[in-house]
Amino acid sequence: MPTKPRALAYFRTSSATNVGADKDSLKRQQIAVRKYAKRGGIEIVQEYYDAAISGADPIDQRPGFADMLIFIRDDGISTVLVEDPTRFARDLAVQLTGHALLKDMGVDLVPVNAPDFFTDETPTAVLVQQILGAIAQFEKAQLVRKLRAARERKRAETGRCEGPKPPPEAAVALARRLRRKSPKTGQRRSLRRIAALMAEEGHLAPSGNPYGAESVKRMVVR
Repeated sequence: MPTKPRALAYFRTSSATNVGADKDSLKRQQIAVRKYAKRGGIEIVQEYYDAAISGADPIDQRPGFADMLIFIRDDGISTVLVEDPTRFARDLAVQLTGHALLKDMGVDLVPVNAPDFFTDETPTAVLVQQILGAIAQFEKAQLVRKLRAARERKRAETGRCEGPKPPPEAAVALARRLRRKSPKTGQRRSLRRIAALMAEEGHLAPSGNPYGAESVKRMVVR
């Protein structure tokens, strides 16, 4: 009976906002790669995942990919499956140099949505690879520029653009007052006690719950 082909799977998400059980980026990649492997009778031996890793980061500096390189050297598996070339690397230079590194190790990189993307070395195929990589890099640069413009516009309108909304000044003033030492005992109230007293006065976090100890701490030390 012929030996079943073996491969490794690599997944990557570039933003922390796409990481988590309720997000579809990793699930989408897994479904695509596993379907391809099933159709081809390929055994996926291990799966590696780099969460919140930029597509511009060199592949050997990514924790998940670095672990996979070690496994490849130790086990000798010669195929890596990815959903598409941009999951491997979105930056054109990283994409080409990363593929060259794997090729030197005797490893075939297979994007399941375009299996011949890296292996077809005709002049036309190489040109297409470079064009698609450049387009992906351009689209990322455009997105970064648009997000930067949106942040700057919001900052100009509101004076802030990121992070949680600061607590009301009245809440900060109350927290600081409650944090002062007691003239009788010379002791300070605990942060949790301050939060409870603030809640009694109607000062609550945006969630509607009492402020947490860390939130109170930031109020009294800022």
